[in-house]
Amino acid sequence: MPGFPLTLGSTQESSPPKFVSQNDSTRWIRRCLELANLAAGQTAPNPMVGCVVLKDGIVVGEGFHPGAGQPHAEVFALTQAGDRARGATLYVNLEPCNHTGRTPPCTDAVIRAGLSRVVVGMVDPDPRVSGSGIDRLRQAGVEVEVGVEEAACQRLNEAFVQRVTHQRPLGLLKYAMTLDGKIAATGGHSAWVTGPTARAAVHQLRATCDAVVVGGNTVRRDDPRLTSHGHGSHNPLRVVMSRRLDLPAQANLWQTNDAPTVVFTAPDADSERQQLLSAQGVEVIELPALTPRLVTAQLYQRGCAAVLWECGGLLAAEAIKDGVIDKLWAFVAPKLVGGTDAPGPVGNLGIHHMGQALALERTTWRTLGNDLLLEAYLRPPGLA
Repeated sequence: MPGFPLTLGSTQESSPPKFVSQNDSTRWIRRCLELANLAAGQTAPNPMVGCVVLKDGIVVGEGFHPGAGQPHAEVFALTQAGDRARGATLYVNLEPCNHTGRTPPCTDAVIRAGLSRVVVGMVDPDPRVSGSGIDRLRQAGVEVEVGVEEAACQRLNEAFVQRVTHQRPLGLLKYAMTLDGKIAATGGHSAWVTGPTARAAVHQLRATCDAVVVGGNTVRRDDPRLTSHGHGSHNPLRVVMSRRLDLPAQANLWQTNDAPTVVFTAPDADSERQQLLSAQGVEVIELPALTPRLVTAQLYQRGCAAVLWECGGLLAAEAIKDGVIDKLWAFVAPKLVGGTDAPGPVGNLGIHHMGQALALERTTWRTLGNDLLLEAYLRPPGLA
């Protein structure tokens, strides 16, 4: 804090220290979540973690994990606290790690610092940790409280939890449609279905994701950039699925100075177009079969935790059927397009009666300008 230089993952004091009750665990875990969120979209395959050290009602150290390979949040906060950490309370939204990866165990740093108490938001689902960090601290005589603001901690790191428990990234399907369920007019024109507030929310969402996926039709029709457009410091990996590589020679996605782009294709793809894309800095990967499941597996191997699907209805349906979509962001605009040929957001799922309809759960609605946003989760197959 005072006199400590601002470094990556640390926070700099901008106002006098706040005197607060040391028993206000909820408040300080919420502060950990705020700190953790500063690195949204930049920590995969690691989680987002924030940390606060409190001594005699005064914040003496804060920090967050800025990215894989960098020190963890506890290290930044304890470094900032220095000798003032002895006898203090440490708050952290995720259980301190107790294994050696690219960085040493955080439990060692906590014990060496002489903290008397640690408050943990949630247990780490990673089997390398999962309770062992808490046990280690308690064995060293540190008082540990677990489960403060646990639901909020789970929400913040839902992509990390998905990745370590299911060995695949969290899949989010985003689309914008008119009130009558159309994502474009009958002629294919789709700019803009929603207003500027909703579009800004999409840009912010991209900044929190590790990759964004579209199909070849989207590239040909819309020529998107798929960046955060300045609404965040992070741009996701841009992913295109194209079986034949019948893609334009020039496109915004081939401007790899903005963000990296990878194109997944099939064995019979156009080799000349593959060379053209590669010459522009686009990575082209041939898969034995071009399916959402295989693409998702590739993105998992690259360390992705959150994958955003911004594709058309045909690819969206394939992704849903392949079981790689977990969550939906559906924007609804107060407009009517009409027309039986106007495309909808999800193609054929093979559903013939309402009893087969895929159920959504944990639904929330938000108003964004004149538009509505539904956030919901797809119920896993086989659950009643």
